[in-house]
Amino acid sequence: MSKSLADFRRIYSKGQLMEAEIPDDPLNLFQVWFEQMEKIKDLVEVNAMTISTMGLDGFPKNRVVLLKEFGAEGFTFFTNYNSEKAEALKANPHICLSFFWAELERQVIIKGKAEKCSEERSTEYFQSRPRGSQIGAWASNQSREIASREVLEESVRELENKFVNKDIPKPEFWGGYLVRPVSIEFWQGRPNRLHDRILYTKENEQWLTKRLAP
Repeated sequence: MSKSLADFRRIYSKGQLMEAEIPDDPLNLFQVWFEQMEKIKDLVEVNAMTISTMGLDGFPKNRVVLLKEFGAEGFTFFTNYNSEKAEALKANPHICLSFFWAELERQVIIKGKAEKCSEERSTEYFQSRPRGSQIGAWASNQSREIASREVLEESVRELENKFVNKDIPKPEFWGGYLVRPVSIEFWQGRPNRLHDRILYTKENEQWLTKRLAP
């Protein structure tokens, strides 16, 4: 390497997060931050988030997925119900979602409990997906070993032939998860690593706030 990793430094100075400015409901602040990110030119996938689960092997695991909905109930993403993440959530539904929005020097960290969406909601979303993504959901035995890339591509060809000129139904093994949050932390970068951290925690259906040291 041309320089030490210790030399990769930047000064965070694009904003602040003060108690006088925050709403009572963290979902309102999340929406404001999300919409501010959407306005940034040439931004790729503002809805990309890291989800963390506790695996059946005893190790936590992170992976990036796409947030597809958020609102008063919580945060929704879709996946294969036979995948590694789904098996982990079946054993332990506690989950952490995190967003890192470097362009505005912000992070959001959400802890919550995941539950499957209704079949109706999952079907509605599946039918809104591009046809190629619908085929992909059928073709991929997610997280399972396959012999080669060619095996996957052959499966796609077979499914394209099977569903030619037909609507593609949602697989029974595919659907959504709703994450109901119990805490949401908003992190705003500040100079000298003295970042603003505001933590919302839910108690008796009410959101309480406190500031955390950086």
